[in-house]
Amino acid sequence: MGLLKAEYEKWVKDTLKKIEDKMVPVTERNRNKIPYTTDANGRFDDRAGKNDICWWTNGFWGGEMWQLYKLTGNEMFKEEALQVEDKMDAAFLNYNGMDHDAGFRWLPTAVINYKLYGGEESKNRGLLAAASLAGRFNLNGNFIRAWNDWGDGRDTTGWAIIDCMMNLPLLYWASEELKDPRFKEIAVAHANTAMKNFVREDGSVRHIVGFDPFTGEFDREYAGQGYSEGSSWTRGQSWGIYGFTLSYIYTGDEKYLETAQKIAEYILSDMPETFLVPIDYRQPKEDDLEDSTAAAITAGGFIELSKCLDKLGETDKAEKYLEAAVKLLKVLDGHSCDYTLDRDNILTRGSVDYHGNGHHIAIIYGDYYYIEALMKLTDTALTVF
Repeated sequence: MGLLKAEYEKWVKDTLKKIEDKMVPVTERNRNKIPYTTDANGRFDDRAGKNDICWWTNGFWGGEMWQLYKLTGNEMFKEEALQVEDKMDAAFLNYNGMDHDAGFRWLPTAVINYKLYGGEESKNRGLLAAASLAGRFNLNGNFIRAWNDWGDGRDTTGWAIIDCMMNLPLLYWASEELKDPRFKEIAVAHANTAMKNFVREDGSVRHIVGFDPFTGEFDREYAGQGYSEGSSWTRGQSWGIYGFTLSYIYTGDEKYLETAQKIAEYILSDMPETFLVPIDYRQPKEDDLEDSTAAAITAGGFIELSKCLDKLGETDKAEKYLEAAVKLLKVLDGHSCDYTLDRDNILTRGSVDYHGNGHHIAIIYGDYYYIEALMKLTDTALTVF
């Protein structure tokens, strides 16, 4: 592990310096925004308005700002993180906008702020978000419902998604903060259901599973944002490896660590030699569609998994996953990053889904997880655990 660290340490330092040099002027020209993607000119949009404040990615800009504040000490980044947190208060007043992604919105903003400074307002926001997430728990099927009704005739009452594994730390945190087991028990119940119903025997992961909301029985899987039913959407794989590792960190239950390794081994078995991550590991081989966001999230999951295994003395496995993470990040650095000031985003070639129109675009969580993963390599990333 030490030898590998010596090989990437200077590269990480240089890469983070490129990010800092870019993000100071980018942030200066995007003050008081909550961006998601960029326009045709490479300028960030703004999801802070009344109609967009519940957008599921709205915590990632604030989270990126906190990471950059930790990295640089520049007060501007802290100020931007705080404005995101304040603006998202409006989301609490929109029932239909409060879905399973409460963790994505308030973990990297309010909960990180509370961890750093202990403010009661931030604590209150985190707990309100956790209570909302816990309220989505379906007792019949032991799962957290994903979305509310979309108004398009589809019944999503029994739908759960793999992404929610990344929101469970909000519940673990709330239990620790309140010394109340309810939140943790909901998180564990959902993790167990996801382990049984989302992770296939070969380690591939379903995106959406529909349950009968009244009996809790498995109904069917949906293709979701992947290539097809039965395929392997790469961002879903990344949520799986990262999310089950986080559940292991919070609970110490080794079945979650074993599940994360199962997913990791599947990812490595299907990873292209180029380490350019496709949108779906089972998409047609002739497709050149990539998802840089899935690569960044996978790298972060590999790093956390590596750290857990290293603590258990499983050095060979730990080094394998760490080496894969570094390779993913280096490929992103060389192939899928824009460090110029011409465009606001860092990562290029992010993809929303396989069949939609959002291919090879800027997506804010790609930048967040890229920065987070690089900082994890130097043990400087802000985390809630």
